[in-house]
Amino acid sequence: MSVKDNAKTEKAVKNNGLLGFFREVKVEVKKKITWPSKDETKKAFIAVITFTLMYTILVGGFDFIFRNLFDMFLKLK
Repeated sequence: MSVKDNAKTEKAVKNNGLLGFFREVKVEVKKKITWPSKDETKKAFIAVITFTLMYTILVGGFDFIFRNLFDMFLKLK
């Protein structure tokens, strides 16, 4: 190997460090990721909020029902 080849290899090794990794991530994020549109994001947000509210109401309802049932059974003894 010549000195120039050795210098290029050392430079390549340095670029493959932590900073090189983040540079490659930045390039990949810009080129390969397709981001959702504003409307798609809004629809997904509304779907998540709706599901969360429905789940909260369902779990809260079951909690209320079972708490009252257990209180009723425990008072009978």
